[in-house]
Amino acid sequence: MTRSGSTPRRSVLAAALGVAGTAAVTTTAVAAAGTARPSATGASGTPGDAVAPAGSKAKRIAEYHGWTSHADWLAGAAEGVRAEAGARPGIVISRPLGSVDYTDPHTGTKAAWEYATWTSPVRTLSVPATEAIVSWNARTPAGTWIQIELKGTYTDGSATPWYVMGRWASDDGASSIRRTSVDDQSDDKSSVWTDTFSIDDPASGLRLAKYQVRLTLHRKPGTELTPTVWRVGAMGSDVPDRFEVPASTPSRGKGRELVVPRYSQEIHKGQYPEYDNGGEAWCSPTSSQMIIEYWGRKPSAKDLAWVNPDYADPQVCHAARSTFDYQYEGCGNWPFNAAYAATYRDLQGVVTRLGSLNDAEKLIEVGIPLITSQSFLKTELDGAGYGTSGHLMTVIGFTADGDVIANDPASADNDAVRHVYKRRQWENIWLRTKRYNADGKVVSGTGGVCYLYFPAKPTAAQRRVLTELGIR
Repeated sequence: MTRSGSTPRRSVLAAALGVAGTAAVTTTAVAAAGTARPSATGASGTPGDAVAPAGSKAKRIAEYHGWTSHADWLAGAAEGVRAEAGARPGIVISRPLGSVDYTDPHTGTKAAWEYATWTSPVRTLSVPATEAIVSWNARTPAGTWIQIELKGTYTDGSATPWYVMGRWASDDGASSIRRTSVDDQSDDKSSVWTDTFSIDDPASGLRLAKYQVRLTLHRKPGTELTPTVWRVGAMGSDVPDRFEVPASTPSRGKGRELVVPRYSQEIHKGQYPEYDNGGEAWCSPTSSQMIIEYWGRKPSAKDLAWVNPDYADPQVCHAARSTFDYQYEGCGNWPFNAAYAATYRDLQGVVTRLGSLNDAEKLIEVGIPLITSQSFLKTELDGAGYGTSGHLMTVIGFTADGDVIANDPASADNDAVRHVYKRRQWENIWLRTKRYNADGKVVSGTGGVCYLYFPAKPTAAQRRVLTELGIR
């Protein structure tokens, strides 16, 4: 989390793009999980739901599509990989195409890696997009890693390059690479900002119309090691420019609160400053760890052996290390958090956008908590006691009146983590794409971004709700 008055590391990028105070929606600085990053939102338009409700004529402005079934993997172009069936279908290396040298920019180590690829079918977006975020679920044993790329076709018929959306390994030991995003990717029509593909000038009307995802699986030469990828998907969106969103009426999920562990990031201040300056910036992994443990998963004693035994809640330190993006220099890379959650037995994680708190209520009703990204002034969220340019919290329930029950990691200690926030205030700071900061300048909001973690085999009710929200 970045509190008001601080200067996020990437705010200089927003200044370079000249975004503050613009009337038309252009590439803007979205603050997320402790570090601001530029992000495109849609051209001016009327507010609407990010995902149109079933049977509604409301304009859809976000779409998630994932590849996760055996049939999905067979439908892609496999070169050196094999689709495996079973309880959790995925792809693995079968016969490498060859080897490639990779110099890790964060260690300077140059090594050869065998590789194989899988390329998705072309996906035509139902929502021609100004933004796209790719997320994935995989197992990467030590000595393996994956690269995730996105290539698209614009509405003018031209094509993007293959953009690297992440180089990821769950391990960061001597036999693995450092997980990383890749900066300085652009074709003068679009750019990649950490984990987000963005159209450079949405006001021009240009959009991403189609895309493909490519996975490259790597392993140490001469071994039988392999990553396994169980899910890859992308969320494309064209969220309208808005300082306020329509208020939703409380519906399903009222009066229900899920029993979610409570962890404070604040008790980790000063711990492991090499991971984004310690606990003060760990809202994203702290939130992730709360939801992972809600589903009954925890790191093993072996996983935690590196943590100072004097530290409380060592699993939060482990989550911070396991989500740290060595290029971004933070733990707030959205897909890295979802990928971390999916390293636990039979858990899935996706990054998407929702349209209102009614969508969140549907999830709570079937027992799925969510992690939301928002930014606000201290005066905009009663009871928080702070302002932030980017923060992650968990939504764990709703009061009988429809107010939000949240586990807020920016709390003094674990006992203080549970908060009740006013529905109208919460919904607006989460879903808006524009806001005024403490200096009176126009900056951006995240437009309904959230992480969803859920079982590999959801219940029938959970599956129904996930399907309603475009996730299968």
